Amino acid sequence: MPGRRVTLRDVARSAGVHSSTASRALNAERRHLVNGETAERVLEAARTLEFRPDPAARSLKTRRSYTVGVLIPDLNNPLFPPIVRGIEDTLTTQGFVALMGNTDNDEARERRVFEGMRSRHVDGFIVATARQHHPLLDQAVREELPVVLVNRILDDDSFPSASVDDSMGAQLAVAHLIQLGHRRIAHIAGPQDVSTGRGRLRGFELGMAAAGLPVERGLVTFANGFTRAEGQRCLVEALARGRDFTAVVAGNDLLALGCYAALEEKGLSCPEDVSVVGFNDMPFIDQLRPPLTSIRIPHYEIGAEAAFLMLDRISQPRGLVQAKLLPPELVVRGSTAPPRGPA
Repeated sequence: MPGRRVTLRDVARSAGVHSSTASRALNAERRHLVNGETAERVLEAARTLEFRPDPAARSLKTRRSYTVGVLIPDLNNPLFPPIVRGIEDTLTTQGFVALMGNTDNDEARERRVFEGMRSRHVDGFIVATARQHHPLLDQAVREELPVVLVNRILDDDSFPSASVDDSMGAQLAVAHLIQLGHRRIAHIAGPQDVSTGRGRLRGFELGMAAAGLPVERGLVTFANGFTRAEGQRCLVEALARGRDFTAVVAGNDLLALGCYAALEEKGLSCPEDVSVVGFNDMPFIDQLRPPLTSIRIPHYEIGAEAAFLMLDRISQPRGLVQAKLLPPELVVRGSTAPPRGPA
């Protein structure tokens, strides 16, 4: 219908139904009130006419902004763009828009972004920056704002969350190295104030225990952030302790890249001297020399699950709190090999 905006009445007329019926069919939360065949006829009419709901009119009627704030710690980290895409694609199907905020892991910046989104009356927050003790989450609880965690969980499961099973992933990494013949395995753990760091350390410990191997404290170092520089610092520190190890499980791929730099700095090679396993399976790590063995995370699916949980939370604020843990996958490449000599 060139020359003017397609209206709800146009869709209803094309589908042969009343406008109120068309309205219910086009609303995912109320579609169940309409006969299935009728709802599909309305949706097909809307697609054919390229109907786009008027967000301003809908907001006045529902008292919603149809926007969701998304707080991401570092958009330069290749982990997050596919998660964000999963969130955006899923929200868009229900007429919602994602407002993105990059916090740079800075509490003051995070607070400014959070308050700015609140002032725009977002309907909820999807948060990837949750620490174990997080003042913004405490504020959200007080103000009854819907919050969903993505790629993060809290120990008390107080918020809906979508993440990978970090513990399982680390156990897969340890089992792979043990199968190759490694027995003295180091771990570069991520920050312990976020769930990914804690969960992967726990999985490393469980994997070693399952094989009857001790976790030597001198072979576990703790990074202050999930960065290449911290990975390099931690592995140099582990090597300086003079303890023999033939493999290392890194808390993420950026830490693993730091391990590559540390080995080169010390005149060692991967995997001949030390095998390295990363976590996340970032884009392009198969182009490294050697290509990095890593734990693959279903990034897009995690984002989509977080968006579905948010839509549920908006429609049912007091509904069941769900924690979705998606399974990881081991991807074996050239950075892991049997140790030299007898294990």
